[in-house]
Amino acid sequence: MADSSILRGGVTLAAIAAICTALVAFTYQLTDERIAANEQAWLEQSLQPALAGLFFDSGVSESVVTIPAPHELPGSEDAIIYRVYSGESPVAALFVVSARDGYAGAIKMLVGVGIDGTVTGVHILAHRETPGLGDRIESSKSDWVKHFDGRSLTNPDAEGWKIRRDGGEFDQLTGASVTPRAVVKAVKETLQYFDANADNIFAAPADQADEVEE
Repeated sequence: MADSSILRGGVTLAAIAAICTALVAFTYQLTDERIAANEQAWLEQSLQPALAGLFFDSGVSESVVTIPAPHELPGSEDAIIYRVYSGESPVAALFVVSARDGYAGAIKMLVGVGIDGTVTGVHILAHRETPGLGDRIESSKSDWVKHFDGRSLTNPDAEGWKIRRDGGEFDQLTGASVTPRAVVKAVKETLQYFDANADNIFAAPADQADEVEE
């Protein structure tokens, strides 16, 4: 009788454990899918500021190319390029790059380049620049990054791609010149890379970069 009670108790515990395991797995699947959806939505939203005024009908983050370091883009880490389309026609490329020469370290940034080679937007993703000085590169702190909109390698010319203190056309920030200098340089280098590699960027298979480099 005692053995029968123990057996029944063991079976009950096993059944409860199986049910709990199934519930945990089911909850994890639902949560995991929700987290992935939220991350995707956040990514799409974070990419939007670099696409002002453009018409496109693809998901911004759907077509991605990763360029392993070392490469000719700004930064020492792998570079990520999001390709944006209208139908099957390329509209723009969004580059996730890093300006190496920030005052307090690398400045991670998003540079949008239209198919015609003009800047569609610049968005600062992460930095450690001085609060109240260099941090005004953030769009939430000032409109300084808006000065890149519509610019290209010919607007201004090569000499103009500097801050005014260095003889160029871009304003420095009051009390800070190192930070804007680094950002201007990184945007210019991104435009140069796009100019030399645009065809290969849009021809490369998604998530593959072997064919992108010159």
